[in-house]
Amino acid sequence: MKNDIQNRADVHLLVTTFYDQIRKDAVLGPIFNARITHWDAHLEHLTDFWESSLFFVNKYKGNPLEKHIEVDKAIQHTINEQHFGIWLNYWIQTLDVLFEGEKVNIAKNRARKMGTFIYVKLFEARTLK
Repeated sequence: MKNDIQNRADVHLLVTTFYDQIRKDAVLGPIFNARITHWDAHLEHLTDFWESSLFFVNKYKGNPLEKHIEVDKAIQHTINEQHFGIWLNYWIQTLDVLFEGEKVNIAKNRARKMGTFIYVKLFEARTLK
């Protein structure tokens, strides 16, 4: 039986395992690897994000929507639903391999909502050029 996500160490394991997969992916890897030069710092930042989201602590400082809009612009507005689908599939698979429980379900639902929100906002940002 697997445990639920219980603390920052679990979130860090989730984030690092997940991004190991993302970095190797043929579609997403080149996008992430071209822009992130300090992976250790980035993984800590993303651990802050997910820890804040799952445990309601106030550690994360940043604007994920703004960053995604910047990346989309940098790659000539080519981010599409496939990118979000691949990202979400890796997220859910990583969660399912490592954990089970209520926090896992929350993490899946928040990722779905966040992906949908960012996807819609990217297209809105394109029309505001």
